[in-house]
Amino acid sequence: MERENFRSRLGFILVSAGCAIGIGNVWKFPYVAGQNGGGIFVLFYLLFLFIMGMPILTMELAIGRSTKKSIYKAYKTLEPKKSHWHIHGIVCILGSLMLMMYYTSVAGWMLNYALKFATGSFDKVNDDTVATIFNNMLESPAQSLIFMAITVAFGIIVCSFGLQNGIEKITKFMMLGLISLIILLAIHSLTLDKASEGLKFYLLPNTSNIKSVGIGNIITAAMNQSFFTLSIGAASMEIFGSYMNKDHSLTSEALRISILDTFVAIISGLIIFPACFSYNVETTAGPSLIFITLPRVFINMPYGRVWGTLFFVFMTFASFSTVIAVFENLIASGMDNLGFSRKKSSIINFIILLITSIPCALGYNLLKNVHLIKGMDILDSEDFLVSNLILPIGALIILLFCVTKYGWGFDKFREEANEGTGLKIPNFFKYYFRFVLPILIIIILIQGLI
Repeated sequence: MERENFRSRLGFILVSAGCAIGIGNVWKFPYVAGQNGGGIFVLFYLLFLFIMGMPILTMELAIGRSTKKSIYKAYKTLEPKKSHWHIHGIVCILGSLMLMMYYTSVAGWMLNYALKFATGSFDKVNDDTVATIFNNMLESPAQSLIFMAITVAFGIIVCSFGLQNGIEKITKFMMLGLISLIILLAIHSLTLDKASEGLKFYLLPNTSNIKSVGIGNIITAAMNQSFFTLSIGAASMEIFGSYMNKDHSLTSEALRISILDTFVAIISGLIIFPACFSYNVETTAGPSLIFITLPRVFINMPYGRVWGTLFFVFMTFASFSTVIAVFENLIASGMDNLGFSRKKSSIINFIILLITSIPCALGYNLLKNVHLIKGMDILDSEDFLVSNLILPIGALIILLFCVTKYGWGFDKFREEANEGTGLKIPNFFKYYFRFVLPILIIIILIQGLI
């Protein structure tokens, strides 16, 4: 069966960026930036994005484009005889599955909140009772399971229609909607009374913050955020490389994906900080920022129901675009490795994903007393394994595979990456890729484990 290609270059960039753009862009980037010196963090983030994240993204795309296969078969095709790089292909498939075991629940929360705002559930609450809505949602097995199941079903149905008619068509619509919504929400936030105070906190270098946090901690926070923002290390991007043509160099495409991903992250802060400062709401980390802090802002705003609905529709698009992209990786793996048709692979993956997502969906209600790694709940344990182990170790393996003689090798990788018009990788970069970049990734790995 002939392998599909993207219908358009825009489709490839929006689908790939959709994979990278997720919940972390919105609830993590602005908070981490605000707490780590504002503008100085953003500068370090951009630096590390281009010297760390982009090269690994280029390598994933190159492995995919050169073989036209999903990751396990791609390794088998490119690896030297009697080597075992393909074992990492199995780890990538399991890593994608584990990521979706908790991501489907969080994506379900976003959809749930979009519907709650749209139907007026927040119309009669006050600052003190906003948290109750979030807690009630988590404590309800029915809500958690239903919205998780909707997420799984939606992702599988979209992927079952194929690359061009399903993934590309729907993700283009969601990504263009996401970009339109985020610009609209940012413009609205910038018109609020104390928007300038929020912008100063977010974007201007804060010397007292820099002193209290420490420049070393700011640099490592920027490294972490730049590394994780592009969804690299588990071959989520490799599959989209396998659907590409050879018209454009891969460094150019990786740059465009990185710019779009960064744009969404930075604009998210322009929504959140002006709004929080205007309504005297504390900017806190993690899920509480999205599900408790921002709803408090929206319920006090004129037309808050509209702005709240639009914000959570935007968040639903951000999370669902990632779900579709990672589901495609799993479905394509079934097709390439086991010879399944797309329909059969979609049905089997639907069953697997539905069953494996149940523990996390019940992790804050029926299974709330289950604690796995370091006393963490189910969601945090699954996230720890993916973010702190599978992604950084995976990125290191992909890097070594592409730049050492024991794997594919730098010359062959560079030849593939440079094919087409656009930015080229100079030959002297091999020394940076072989001796500096591995150390930076090992620092992230050690930090995550500590």
